[in-house]
Formats: sequence, C-alpha cells, structure tokens
Amino acid sequence: MPITFPTLGPWYSTEEAAVVMGRTPGHVSRLCKNGDIRCKRIGNSGYLIHERDVKQIPANEFNPADLANYYHQQLPRVVSRSSFKCKPRILGFLAPEANDAASLVYARTLQTACEVVGFELALVKGKLALIEERIRRANDDPAIQGIFIFYPIFRDDRDTRLKDLIAPAKDIEGLSRFWADKLYADIRYVDGRPDRKAILPCTPLGILKTLAYVDYLDERPRKTFAGKKITIFNRSDVVGRPLAFMLKNDGATVFSFDIDGGIAMRKGRKAMPIARAQALAQSDIVITGVPSRAFEKIRGEEIGNNVTCLNFSFVQNFEDSAKRKAAVYVPRVGPMTIAMCIRNAIRLYENNRADYESMDKQPSFRARQYGTLISLAT
Repeated sequence: MPITFPTLGPWYSTEEAAVVMGRTPGHVSRLCKNGDIRCKRIGNSGYLIHERDVKQIPANEFNPADLANYYHQQLPRVVSRSSFKCKPRILGFLAPEANDAASLVYARTLQTACEVVGFELALVKGKLALIEERIRRANDDPAIQGIFIFYPIFRDDRDTRLKDLIAPAKDIEGLSRFWADKLYADIRYVDGRPDRKAILPCTPLGILKTLAYVDYLDERPRKTFAGKKITIFNRSDVVGRPLAFMLKNDGATVFSFDIDGGIAMRKGRKAMPIARAQALAQSDIVITGVPSRAFEKIRGEEIGNNVTCLNFSFVQNFEDSAKRKAAVYVPRVGPMTIAMCIRNAIRLYENNRADYESMDKQPSFRARQYGTLISLAT
C-alpha cells in the first residue's frame, strides 16, 4: 500500500514503486536522481515517488531483467558442467571516491551475481597513483583469474591506458586493445582455436543478445542481423563503436552517430556520411546511449512502424511519442551487462583452464594488498 501524507497525497517507497512498475529499486532510484519522475528525497539516498508517476510497464516495453534472469539460471549449470578445479577469483577496482555512485551499485550487483555461480569478486579501492602498479601485480598473480575496472577512475584519457594494462587472459570486460583488434577484424577465436573463443565487451554483447531475443532473430554467426538497418547514437570506444562493428559483422547495415554526425557502415564497403533523418526513416532498430540532456531526443515522427528502440544511457533519449510508437521499447540494458560479465568470466577461465588446473593447489588470495577491501554490506 502507498504511504499517505494528509497534505501531500499518496506516495510510494522506492521498493513499492519498483514492484508496481516492474523495475528494480535501483532503476527507480536512478529515475528519481535524474529527475525523470516526481519524487521526494528522504534521508541520504531514499525517495518517495508520487502515485502519478508509479505506472505499470506499457505493453510494448521489454524488461531486460527477465532475459538476464534466464542467463543467470543457466550460468550455474555451465559452471557445474565445467568442473572448475580452482574457484575463479575476480578482482574489481573502483575509484577512491566511490561511495553511493552508480559504479558501486554496479559492483555490488556483479558481486552478488558472482556469488550465485560460485565465483569470488573482491572489490577494492585505493590511491589513484597506485592503481596502475596494482593492475600489473594482479596480472601476474596466479590467484586471480579475472580483473574488472569500474569506470570512470581518472575520468580522462588515462582510463583508456588502464584498459590496455589488463592482461588479455584476465580482461573480463573485453575492452583492451588485444580484444578490440580481434573484434574490429572479425576474428572470433584465439590463435584460430575454436575451443578458445574471443571475448566481447559486456554491454554491447548484452545489447546484441537483447535485440536478438525481442526481435526473434536466429543467432547464426555473421548472419543474425542480416538485412537489418540499425541506427546507433553513441560512438564511444566502450559501447557505441564496438557495438556498431559487432552488428556490422553479423550482417547489419549500421548508421553510427556521434557529435560530429553520422556514417553508414556495411561489411565490405567504405563508410559513407548519412543524415539523422535519412537514417532514422529507414531503420528497423534504433539504439541510443547519449548521456546528455542536450541531446535532441528521438521523436515518434522520425521513426517508422514496427521499429525496435533501445536506450542504454542513464538519460532517456526517446520522447514518449517514440516509446509509444515503437513495436518494442527497451529502456535499459544493465541487467544484461551483468549477465554477460559472468559469461565472459566463465569463457576466460575455460580458455585458460590448462594453466589454472596445472597448479598443484589454488594459490592463496590476499585482496587487501590491492587496496581497501569493500564488503557487499557496505
């Protein structure tokens, strides 16, 4: 039942609103923090949401948590079949100032997901001046099978350098130059060995899996998105650019946009400039990830009928008219990113199984040598 205030009308707690809206409490909190729904702040991090904004998910809106839950149910079975000799251990680095930031919420969610499949994720934060040295140490530590950095750390070009510091065999996010080069060259195996599959970035991979599911696509290698025309508003090295190449490699014509404009990409052809209106008018799928309220939101009249729309930014990039017109609207992909992180961790272990299982016993793990240890309950 909603909490009622005599002079203010009915209000829902974050947890109550999440149940009605079919979202997670964290997602509802972010909507409050971003000013997307009417709310009242209570305490340091809580909110009360007015009943006018507590609405059930529209019929065309897809909750990615449902698909992520499917993957989470399957992953323990994969782990069980793999019969890991050593308990996989992952070391996660957070920025020193991380407290209630989105990165910490992300880290805690990933830590819980790791526990479900029997992995260990140790979260640490420490001095910025020491992080590069500690990543190098973790690369050489046989007790660690995976490294994960919760960006941003430096909030500048130094974050790119951190990505390339991680040893490819431990790069769960798949953002290092080693894995990026394979993605852009459409190389799907390490050293040409089918038993050692390449790692793909977690969020782009989660988006691909979500789109294939909601559009009932057959996930055939290099043909999943054959014939599809897809617009992406985001060309970052973390999500937008790798996503464009993944879709192109699987047969799509991709219209990729950043602040400088759009280009049309198709495998085997030279990239050509394209305007926003032209791209949107012919797209089967529209994907946005622009973390700025200055972005001109996608309007209903700009897109065709039966279009799938997906937003992966914490800022909503679609007008309500576009959300209503879309055949399927996906408002976020966070839960799928977590599922793909676990998937990548399993794949990295299996790729390097011989190295880990050749050890006489599992090495002892001292997480505190890498920084201040953060517990799940913090």
